[in-house]
Amino acid sequence: MLSDGSLGLLAVGLPAALALAASVAGTRMVLGWLERRAILDHPNERSSHTRPTPRGGGLAVTSAALLGWALAAADVWSWLAIAAALVLMALSWLDDRLNLPAAPRFATHALAVAVLLFLLPGDALVFQGGLPLWADRVVTLLGWLWFVNLYNFMDGIDGITGIETGCVGLGIAAVVLLSGSQPGLVPLALACAAAGIGFLVWNWHPARIFLGDVGSVPLGFLLGGLLVQLAAVGQLAAAVILPLYYLADATITLGRRAARGEKVWQAHRQHFYQRAVQGGKSHAQVALAILAGNVALVAWAVLSLDHPMLALAGAVGTVAALLLVLQIWSRGTRA
Repeated sequence: MLSDGSLGLLAVGLPAALALAASVAGTRMVLGWLERRAILDHPNERSSHTRPTPRGGGLAVTSAALLGWALAAADVWSWLAIAAALVLMALSWLDDRLNLPAAPRFATHALAVAVLLFLLPGDALVFQGGLPLWADRVVTLLGWLWFVNLYNFMDGIDGITGIETGCVGLGIAAVVLLSGSQPGLVPLALACAAAGIGFLVWNWHPARIFLGDVGSVPLGFLLGGLLVQLAAVGQLAAAVILPLYYLADATITLGRRAARGEKVWQAHRQHFYQRAVQGGKSHAQVALAILAGNVALVAWAVLSLDHPMLALAGAVGTVAALLLVLQIWSRGTRA
């Protein structure tokens, strides 16, 4: 007979194990289907790849993450997050295939985020009472909405989203386990991490398949929701630290493009990581540098449990150093 401890480990580990297996096996099946249907991402002036590559791995990766969530979901919020992610997955697949207008896509993202925020208890304040409830919800909505979209923007070289998903998911699980707050988040975070790590089997450089919006958008939505929950139980510093590289690269790049009067919603190759590849580094070298930075961010997030301000300062320094390295690697790249 299994002990209570064994049952607890099984409840936490089984969703992640199945998500990992489903991601690896499912991506292989999707890869074959995409190749037979000739659903390919062809290189263009904004691409970081050089040969036609199947795009749509998110059909498997998102499904794998949601399988883990379905096994671990213990409340209405989690089940509605699953439903919303399925809607975003379907919409994003249509966008991958048909290039839908930005307005309906953005409106759907906003509605999904708003519904999940509405379901949070009134005392679940993301900014720990520093803002009135209405302002707390508005700022959180804008932040979560930005995170969903930047997760899509940052999916531009081999391996990067699998690494980010794995690190952020594992980091959330570590912080929750060590803090003892809201343990139900652990299997959900591990399911996301496992799905992202499984995708790396097929997406590591040279990638055999790309994620597509069908993966990056719902994964950003799910991880964003977990980060909001993490902040709402008192771990705001950790919730900011874990995705800080993605937040910094995307926000700085968008700000520069806006300052130059460019259309910020259009695809481009101006992110720090993309420019590093253009400067001569391989996808794998850049992805490993980001992995190293993210491992450090997980460590800072854990430290934030006892020393939040010190950890935030260390995390900012880590991301600044990573961006500097990527900037140095990009020398000689055209703006």
